[in-house]
Amino acid sequence: MESHTAKTATAAPAAGVSSALGARPPARPREKVTPYDFKRPERVGKEQMRALQSLHEGFGRNFGAALSALLRSIVEVKLTSVDQLTYGEFVFSLENPTCFNLLRAEPLEGNLILDINPSILYPIIDRLLGGGKDAGPVSRRPLTEIELRLVGRITGLFLHELKHAWDGVLPLKLSVDRVESNPQLVQIVPPNEVVVLISFELTLGELRGMINLCIPFNAIERVSSRLASNSWVTYGKSSSTPETRAALGHRLDAAQVEVVVTLAETKITTSDLIGLRVGDIITTDKDVHLPLDVAVEGASKFHASAGAFKGCKAIRIDHQQAPAPTQPATPQPAAKK
Repeated sequence: MESHTAKTATAAPAAGVSSALGARPPARPREKVTPYDFKRPERVGKEQMRALQSLHEGFGRNFGAALSALLRSIVEVKLTSVDQLTYGEFVFSLENPTCFNLLRAEPLEGNLILDINPSILYPIIDRLLGGGKDAGPVSRRPLTEIELRLVGRITGLFLHELKHAWDGVLPLKLSVDRVESNPQLVQIVPPNEVVVLISFELTLGELRGMINLCIPFNAIERVSSRLASNSWVTYGKSSSTPETRAALGHRLDAAQVEVVVTLAETKITTSDLIGLRVGDIITTDKDVHLPLDVAVEGASKFHASAGAFKGCKAIRIDHQQAPAPTQPATPQPAAKK
């Protein structure tokens, strides 16, 4: 009797469980599991990473323009990546020797690092010293004192544009503490500390090289909230103000433009051109009293008259040319089938 009672007591809950399983809704599909590497913890949020990417994209364009003006050659600076990794991984990925600049960025804590790859640094130095477009083999040696002085001009431009880019987030006072050639001998943070690596590809003619800006997490930890909350991200969408227009006009005032004055035009044969000698006179059909055409950057802008001013040949602007009327498009006849 006791055993029968025990069987009945155990059977009743089993029936209840089965009925409950039958009423349970179908299981949801399993969510995707994202792996997490404890050796490389992601301490900077995605929103801050996107803000850093947007900020330094504009910086790259401005730095490329400033470097082009310094070298008098077209230089393209393109942001390639914004990543999180450990300081040890960053250091061991660099060449040795290299141009390893330790930066101070007050009021941020600690040091920042600016690394310029020798594959693009030595051609830039060669260009500053008057070299041509063809660069020789890249040297594998530390920089000399003269080369360090020239590199200071490049890093000065970099820091100037970087300060301008960060003004909307935090005013920085940037300076170079020292320059090292062996990155493995410099330890600004522990090897397992997280850093943000911002990499730029610099193109000079057919030469390419990398410039890396390394920002330790402890340097931006206190201002990470500003990176997410600032309205500088939408700066490009805001309307212009009198201050921005005045600043743009001030920059354009110093820009040099090419002005060409056409005295007259005529046509001669190739045989006459070959037979020209000193003292020959080429006649034109243009009346001496007609105004001269003045072109600015290839576009005709003014009418002028020729003369002299303080012993030098000169022109006097008489009036501005009217813009050329836009010719209506000529309708094309329909193709016959």
